[in-house]
Amino acid sequence: MTAQASTSADRSAARTGVGGSRALTTLRQAIGAATAVLAEAGVGSPRVDAELLAAHLAGTDRGRLATLPDPDADFFHRYDQAIAARARRVPLQHLTGSAAFGPLHLKVGPGVFIPRPETEALLEWAMAQRLPERAVIVDLCTGSGALAIALATARSQARVIAVDDDPIALDYARRNAESTTVELVQADVTVPGLLTELDGTVELVVSNPPYIPAGADLDPEVAEHDPSHALFGGADGMTVIAPVVGLAGRWLKPGGLLAVEHDDTTSEQTVELIAGTKLFAAITPHRDLAGRPRFVTACRTEGGSASLAGVGAPAPAEGRGSRDRPDRKEPA
Repeated sequence: MTAQASTSADRSAARTGVGGSRALTTLRQAIGAATAVLAEAGVGSPRVDAELLAAHLAGTDRGRLATLPDPDADFFHRYDQAIAARARRVPLQHLTGSAAFGPLHLKVGPGVFIPRPETEALLEWAMAQRLPERAVIVDLCTGSGALAIALATARSQARVIAVDDDPIALDYARRNAESTTVELVQADVTVPGLLTELDGTVELVVSNPPYIPAGADLDPEVAEHDPSHALFGGADGMTVIAPVVGLAGRWLKPGGLLAVEHDDTTSEQTVELIAGTKLFAAITPHRDLAGRPRFVTACRTEGGSASLAGVGAPAPAEGRGSRDRPDRKEPA
């Protein structure tokens, strides 16, 4: 966002009096004023965000706001600052320092991609699969650790390995995984020969890699605040998905499962890529909770060699980072 746009958002907040410039005396009034500011700034869920920021600053949850006594002047000042930042399209999760993902609340901030509800559909699928109690599970491009930590929490006896090449993302993942047994590995998933000791031993591979096609139209929260290397998967969005599929073909034992997320425009390409390896059966496209094509699952067959798949070659640097699915700006 330009400096001019940021200043406009700040002036809008001041005119509305979120922080008390019009002597707002109740929390309800402040939230109403904040909602108007965020709506004017183009925030998609202005009332929800206004309430969540108020709850965060008050140290409570959104459902208890109506029962709180009216805050003091310091609260209104801090609330004014938070609303002004959100009006500049700073992500809500950066302001609260936390992102919800399934049953988890994960630490997030600048430098790591924010988990999105779209990926919860993949998580639900993975949770529903029948795996051995001590299954080996690998999460590629783990980012904040969302998928790996959720799976490790649900399957306490499993060995869960989370891989990412970005040190900032891994730092967040490490903090989020403190109470789990998740193993973190810093590595580039596009480099051939990664973790050969896992060959033929893994029951489940999940991945939410960088997959946005270059040049896609993105909301400001994504375009201006998420690390670009965690977003883009080359010209067609497939640059990182291809080596992920190659690794899965090598690591999975017969009957092992793969689930990989993709852009909502590349479901057919992802199915064709997986089918082209001749290493998988039961290749199935899935939709997310909004009904958009979102991920593909497959089952490793007997025999075959991942080295014959023709995938797994190094990708351009822009496609190697971690990501968790952003909300793309949909056409009007």
